[in-house]
Amino acid sequence: MNFKLTIDKTQEERVEATLRSKGDFAYRLEELVRGYSGDNSITAYTEDDIKVLAFSEIECVTVENGKTYALTVSGERFRLKRKLYEIGELLPAYFMKINKSSIANRNRIEKFAAAFSGSVDVIFKSGYRDYVLRRCFADIKKELK
Repeated sequence: MNFKLTIDKTQEERVEATLRSKGDFAYRLEELVRGYSGDNSITAYTEDDIKVLAFSEIECVTVENGKTYALTVSGERFRLKRKLYEIGELLPAYFMKINKSSIANRNRIEKFAAAFSGSVDVIFKSGYRDYVLRRCFADIKKELK
C-alpha cells in the first residue's frame, strides 16, 4: 500500500483514497475522515474552574435536570453550556446516542448488561452506568458488527 501526505496551507483540505474493495479498513477510514471536524476539545465548567476537555477524555455526555454534563474517564463531572444536540454535532464519529438524554464514547464502553426488566444498560470503564434505549441498542448492534 502506498501513502502520500501533502501539507499545503494554501489549498483546501481534501482526502482521497483508492482501495480495491470496501472492507473494514475503508469503513474505518471513512469514519475517521467524516468524523473529524477540526476541533478535538470542548470548554467545560465546574463551580470554580474552566477546563478544556479533549473529546478522548469524555466518557459520556448526559442531561440531568435540564443541564448538560460531560462525564470524564477519571469520573469527574463538568457542566457544558450547550444543548445536547449541539454537542452531538461537534463530537467525532466514535460517539453514539444511547438514549434521548445521553451520548456515549464507544471507545470507553466496558460492556452492555441486561437488566431484569428486559432493558439494557451500558457500563463504562469508569464504572458509570446508564440505560440504553431499545431503538438505540438496535443501531449500536448494527454498528458493532
